[in-house]
Amino acid sequence: MKKKREKFVDDGRTVANMNVEGMPWYDRKTEELKKRNASQSELPALDRKGRLALMGGVIAAGLLIGAVFAAVMFLFLLFCVKVWFA
Repeated sequence: MKKKREKFVDDGRTVANMNVEGMPWYDRKTEELKKRNASQSELPALDRKGRLALMGGVIAAGLLIGAVFAAVMFLFLLFCVKVWFA
């Protein structure tokens, strides 16, 4: 027995924004609204302690990524010397 399909109800969500400049249906007003909303949601200014904490976190993350790359390179060189070229 075939199941009856439920009637489609549009809930207003956007899956992919097709408002692209140059297309016949382009609406400049929606782009201006997006820019206005983006400018209103700016991050608050950080004090000295907050800036230092932010920079420390960024530096720590960068060093962690660098350490992972260095460890992988070291292991690769160790593999090459001990196994591959032996």
